[in-house]
Amino acid sequence: MASLMSLQRSGNSFISSHFRLPLTPQPPALLSFTPTPSKPLCNYAIPNAHNPRVYSHRVGVSHRQSTSTRSSSRYKIHPDLSQSNKKSSSDDQPTNSNLNSENVDLMGLCREGKVEEVVDLMGQGVCADYSVFCALLDSCANSKSVEVGRRVDEFLKRSPFRGDMELNNKLIEVYGRCGSMKEARRVFDRMRERNMNSWHSMINGYAVNGKGNDGLLLFEEMREVGLQPNGNTFLAVLSACASAEAVAEGLIHFKSMMTDYEIAPRMEHCLAVIDVLGGSGHLNEAEEFIEKMPFEPVPEVWDTIRYYARIHGDIELEERVEQLLVSLDPSRAVADRISIPPRKKHSAINMIEDKNRLSEYRCAGPYKEEAFEKLKGLNGQLREAGYVPDTRYVLHDIDQEAKEQALMYHSERLAIAYGLISTPARTTLRIIKNLRICGDCHNAIKIMSKIVGRELIVRDNKRFHHFKDGKCSCRDYW
Repeated sequence: MASLMSLQRSGNSFISSHFRLPLTPQPPALLSFTPTPSKPLCNYAIPNAHNPRVYSHRVGVSHRQSTSTRSSSRYKIHPDLSQSNKKSSSDDQPTNSNLNSENVDLMGLCREGKVEEVVDLMGQGVCADYSVFCALLDSCANSKSVEVGRRVDEFLKRSPFRGDMELNNKLIEVYGRCGSMKEARRVFDRMRERNMNSWHSMINGYAVNGKGNDGLLLFEEMREVGLQPNGNTFLAVLSACASAEAVAEGLIHFKSMMTDYEIAPRMEHCLAVIDVLGGSGHLNEAEEFIEKMPFEPVPEVWDTIRYYARIHGDIELEERVEQLLVSLDPSRAVADRISIPPRKKHSAINMIEDKNRLSEYRCAGPYKEEAFEKLKGLNGQLREAGYVPDTRYVLHDIDQEAKEQALMYHSERLAIAYGLISTPARTTLRIIKNLRICGDCHNAIKIMSKIVGRELIVRDNKRFHHFKDGKCSCRDYW
């Protein structure tokens, strides 16, 4: 399953500015901030009369109010101007800018997974509370659309909760999972208060997105401000070391964790060290590390070694580890002899996001003829650039020409072809795939990124791959 999204530049950000109340005496009635029953505190983000982009703070509203009572933490978001301006001025249909918040259950819509509907209602002025923002950000973290996350971000900046640390941590996670680390860093930098989760989310985000060096720099910044690393911190740091292929630094951090901070390593830490060594091709050192581990290695450890042996072409080590796994779990060998029903084939889905419109295309469905023509043209350019199909990744018993044809129409390539003809030139394309990207597609997309002059971001079920100028952020080890 692969889906593609066009990564647009973020629009104008909303500016929040503090204003002082005049010090001249006022009648007591004018100084009362008690909300009337007919008009709750829902006017927090009304545009300033002199500048519609500047939002003045309503005095007497605290984001630390009880979030269990929905009405106590509601506010009104001014209708989303960025969305309403896209509509034609001649549109005579009535708007929903005066929707009654009491009659709209945003939390219920969130539970039903109708995230975009919730965001649209908020854009029309419906009140939201703290719990709604929590549910929205949790949903966006698993969403296929970074645009929805951006809209929630804009609403959050105009809400009483914009300084809430937990909500901003969730927002960092949203951007990290969507491969937008620049936006994640922007959220991180604007936070007045941070906890350990804030730093961990950023370092992990950098690691998963192939920017391990940035994660290691952030870890040094974390230590400079006087924060004490814990076990989860070193899991993130070791992941960053694996991403950056910083083998020596990874081993230094692992030793420092035990000696300087007296943190006993867990199995997760040992697996992280194996990732550092195995990802860089140091398989012998990885085996030696396993032998010296303070506890018995679990099958997951040997599965990891087998995976890296396969990636780096060490067939002897791969076969030796497979025999060891069979000795640990004889059912692995029995499973090979038992007739197992064929697995259900996953239907690959490609999604093209154009601003806030999400179109879905399935490989089994009709693709536009232009996409197929574009893909054929790309394959010709790929061969001219030196691409040679690696038919080892085709498991069907068919002839060589048929195997090459099968590789050409893998779902991620079709998604890229359609994205190239349906989005502006030089726009970053974002692909989400529910299966592991194959080695042949990985090589092909590297060359494609150089041919088309675009950044191609592919998220498979393991990590992000940022293809740009003929290179990938994973350095060909994933």
